[in-house]
Amino acid sequence: MTVEIFTDGACSGNPGPGGYGAILRYGDNVKEISGGAAQTTNNRMELTAVVEALSALKRPCTVILTTDSKYVCDSISKGWAKSWQKNNWVKSDKKPALNSDLWEKCLQLLEKHDVTVKWVKGHAGHPENERCDELAVAQRDLYSRKK
Repeated sequence: MTVEIFTDGACSGNPGPGGYGAILRYGDNVKEISGGAAQTTNNRMELTAVVEALSALKRPCTVILTTDSKYVCDSISKGWAKSWQKNNWVKSDKKPALNSDLWEKCLQLLEKHDVTVKWVKGHAGHPENERCDELAVAQRDLYSRKK
C-alpha cells in the first residue's frame, strides 16, 4: 500500500505565529490535516507537518513524501537528522541541532514506514503543495489573531 503525503509550513516572522498543512492520499481516499502554534518557526512547522502526517498512518506503509522544504528533504534524504541524533543532537559545526524533539519523533516514524522524500519548488503551481500552503496559512492566520 502506497500513501502519498504532501506537506507545507508557514510562519509570520521567524519566530512568530505559524501553521502547517498536510494531505494524505491513498487511492481515491484523501485526508487533510492542519494545525499551528502561536510562537514557532517556519522549519518547525515544515517538520511538524511531516510528523503529524506520518503519525496519522495506522499501519506501516510505503510513503512518497512531497515537501517544498529543503530543510526537511535534505535532513532526511542526506542522513543529517540521523547524524545529529547519533551525536546527541549536535551538528558537524558543533552547534546544537534545532527541533530535536520533532526530529526524534520523525526518525521513529521513518523507521516504521518506507519513506521516499521528493522536493518540489514552493509556490510554483504544484496543486497539492498549493493546497497545503493554503491550509498552513489559514492556521498561521488563526494563531496570528489569537495574540
